[in-house]
Amino acid sequence: MQMLQHPIPSGFGPKTTAEEALGATDLSGKLAIVTGGYAGLGLETVRVLVKAGATVVIPARDVEKARAALDGMPRIEIGSLDLADPASIDAFARDFVASGRSVDLLINNAGVMATPLSHDARGYERQFATNHLGHFQLAGRLWPSLLKSGKARVIALSSGGHRFAGVDFDDPNYQRRAYDAWKAYGQAKTANALFAVGLDKRGQDRGVRAFSVHPGVIMTELTRYVSLEDMQAIGFRDAEGNLTPFLLDRMKTVEQGAATTIWCATSPQLDGMGGLYCEDCDVSPALPADSKELYGVSPWAIDPNDAERLWALSEELTGVSYGA
Repeated sequence: MQMLQHPIPSGFGPKTTAEEALGATDLSGKLAIVTGGYAGLGLETVRVLVKAGATVVIPARDVEKARAALDGMPRIEIGSLDLADPASIDAFARDFVASGRSVDLLINNAGVMATPLSHDARGYERQFATNHLGHFQLAGRLWPSLLKSGKARVIALSSGGHRFAGVDFDDPNYQRRAYDAWKAYGQAKTANALFAVGLDKRGQDRGVRAFSVHPGVIMTELTRYVSLEDMQAIGFRDAEGNLTPFLLDRMKTVEQGAATTIWCATSPQLDGMGGLYCEDCDVSPALPADSKELYGVSPWAIDPNDAERLWALSEELTGVSYGA
């Protein structure tokens, strides 16, 4: 059964923490893979999953940093993976699939935000390549292990920043148009949401469901490329550099920011559902294209036709197919 894009409602809200969203769910015997699971929201996500009994594999670009951050946690495995390096994605996934284990939860948490213009060796814009294409390739290479679970969920970390832009299918990699760091971020976050729509369509009859998540406004390492001037321009800091009341009213702790990821990954309230964009531990309302609301999802981030266009483009750009 496919649910329409509107709140359940779940009974949770913006101040719910990840542990509260998990509740009494027991994840003993379950295996999760969490990209970026050694800092910020990813680290809290891993902590809560492990506390519930799960085994968690963390693909890390900086393996030593991951080992230091995760030191002392039980049932942790760390592998080497750079989402901007297709060969490293293939190597990580190949080794995992060869282990014969299933993936019950794949949480595509890692990402970059508002970076200066750069392209990878293939000519792909960094935010689109890292946030979307890298995760598209990873999930595709892990597809046999996801199918093996029989009841897997894939969580794509999107953002309210999807409102900045849809996907420009004519020039997604900024090879011709002028670069705008925030529009490029918006495109990548829209792509994350559309990926969940496309993946859920392909997986729902085979035991794989997908959701996208807006975690909320949280100050983490993700903001490292954002200048004070940029923060002032989008209304997050005032002339003196202080956080604005607008932002302070919406700020979440890391524990609250990881809550929707955990809810989407584990909640029985979402059984039989998929392809949905969620925030504040609930399904988000669908917004009209001209809406100025800050809560909800714009139509271009959940459009099934755009999801199919993006899927075809992603297969072309990565050379990855999910098979029949």
